[in-house]
Amino acid sequence: MSADPATPNRLQSLATSDRPQERMAKHGVGSLSDTELLAMLLRSGTRGHDVLSLATDLLARAGSLGKLVGWTETDFRKLKGIGPVKAMQLVVVMEVIARVLKEEKMGEAAPMLETAPAVFEYLHPLARGLAVEKFWVLCLNRKNRLLKLAEISSGTASNALAHPREVFREAIREGASAVICAHNHPSGDPTPSNADLAVTRRLREAARAVEIELHDHVILGVPAADPAGLGHYSFRVAGLL
Repeated sequence: MSADPATPNRLQSLATSDRPQERMAKHGVGSLSDTELLAMLLRSGTRGHDVLSLATDLLARAGSLGKLVGWTETDFRKLKGIGPVKAMQLVVVMEVIARVLKEEKMGEAAPMLETAPAVFEYLHPLARGLAVEKFWVLCLNRKNRLLKLAEISSGTASNALAHPREVFREAIREGASAVICAHNHPSGDPTPSNADLAVTRRLREAARAVEIELHDHVILGVPAADPAGLGHYSFRVAGLL
């Protein structure tokens, strides 16, 4: 069955030499635009909606390629032309990208993390777009340089469980002098909940018991959703540590 004549097929209207696959073969992947890269991932469109148009819609909806990293299968399936299989394939690609970015981040020179803004800047690329809460511990040496970043738990959309035992097991294993704990709020509002306050109290008590300093517990959000406009909340700055 032919496509709707009112919706021109952009891919078919291009000269063969101008199509993404042919240009990539001749000039390399760097010659492709963001839309064309997405089209290569999508591979095919649907009746009346060719792959270039689908890629254009996807990029417009996300705002940029980078923002797609945080998309879920449900997000992708909201677009006409992306079914369950294609959505899962895209989620897998985005997860690979996220893990590569994490490895690159960890491979950089050990950062000095002495303030909540520094922690926010370091972790924001990992927390951005997450649909569930995750809890991390940053193990520090005596000069407050990062020894290891460890993910302690991954919870539901509103709850990431973190037991002090797991937090300080990582710190002891790394020979850390201090730790900073951090977790994200998928809503973007970093205001602490009652559960956050309770976890912080337990972490503070455990830190005293094992004689490893708890420098801070930082909640990660986004500035637009933060009543204070910072995008993060520091228990140290709030006087709760």
